This record gives sequence, structure tokens and C-alpha cells, in this order.
Amino acid sequence: MNKPFDRRSKPVSPAKQLTTTDLCDANEARLVSGQLRVLPPVFQNYGGAEAMRGQVVTLKCFEDNSLVRQALEGPGQGRVLVVDSGGSDRCAMVGGNLAQLAEKNGWAGVLVHGCVRDVTELIEAQVGVWAIATHPRKSTKAGQGHKDIPVDMAGVIVRPGEWCVADVDGVLISDTAL
Repeated sequence: MNKPFDRRSKPVSPAKQLTTTDLCDANEARLVSGQLRVLPPVFQNYGGAEAMRGQVVTLKCFEDNSLVRQALEGPGQGRVLVVDSGGSDRCAMVGGNLAQLAEKNGWAGVLVHGCVRDVTELIEAQVGVWAIATHPRKSTKAGQGHKDIPVDMAGVIVRPGEWCVADVDGVLISDTAL
């Protein structure tokens, strides 16, 4: 497993938004009911933005990032692309070029249940890029996968149209905007 990336040398942004910890504290009943879910602590941020929040667009694609590129080429409108790659640790689903594309097209970020690469370039892009690890190998490009379906993110089901909030303390999924 990869060693966590040290972000201490990075300047801290003055964002005044509520943190994931604040949101959990203020929404205990929604956590109990399942309307607000916390993803397991296997995801870390490799992107340049220290936090991300937005409405969810989902993809399910195993070791093939063709649909990821296709989605990020479209207008992001502040949304978060959630990619279920089955937790694969055999290749990267997002790299520097896709992070730049996400930033250019207005995506808040990408959450990958799989790996990423080009970490130095990911940090330069001002989008969140949460993933389980890094891997130097690129994915295949066969156009395989599914869009806008419920996906499994490390045991938590995420549906299109839900909301994602992520920061240094964790990743939350909510059925409504927080």
C-alpha cells in the first residue's frame, strides 16, 4: 500500500465552509437513518483542492477510464464524479491530464474507488481527487462501463444525484445538499 502523501508544505485555503466533522455532528439523526453516510477511511486526497462538495455523477468502470474522460470533457457545473473501479490496485483511473480537464470544465472533483497517478500534476489542478492509492500504470481504453447507476464505494452505495462532501477528515455522501 502506498505511503500517504504529505500535504503539510501546501498552503491552507481560507475556506469557511462546514467541515465533514461539523456536518456529522449537526446531522446525527441523518447518519443513523442512512440519509447521510460516511465512506470508510480508505480514501485520501491527491488533488490540489483541499475539499470538494457537489452533486454526484456516477460511473462504474473496471480498469477502463474511457467513460471518465468522456464525463470530464463535459461541463462539470460544480459536480463530483464518483468512479467505482472495484477498488482495483492494478492501474490508475485518473491522472494529471484528466485532473486538468476536470478543472477546466468546472468539476468540483473526482472520487475514485481505485488508483490515480501523476500526483505532482494532480496537486497542480485545483480540484479534489480522492482515491485509495497511486499506481503508475494507465488504464485500458475500451469504452467499457456504465453511467448514472448506483455504485459501490468501499461498501457504501452512492446514487446519481446525491451529494458528496470531502475534506481532510473524510468523505460524506448525502441524499440531499448539506
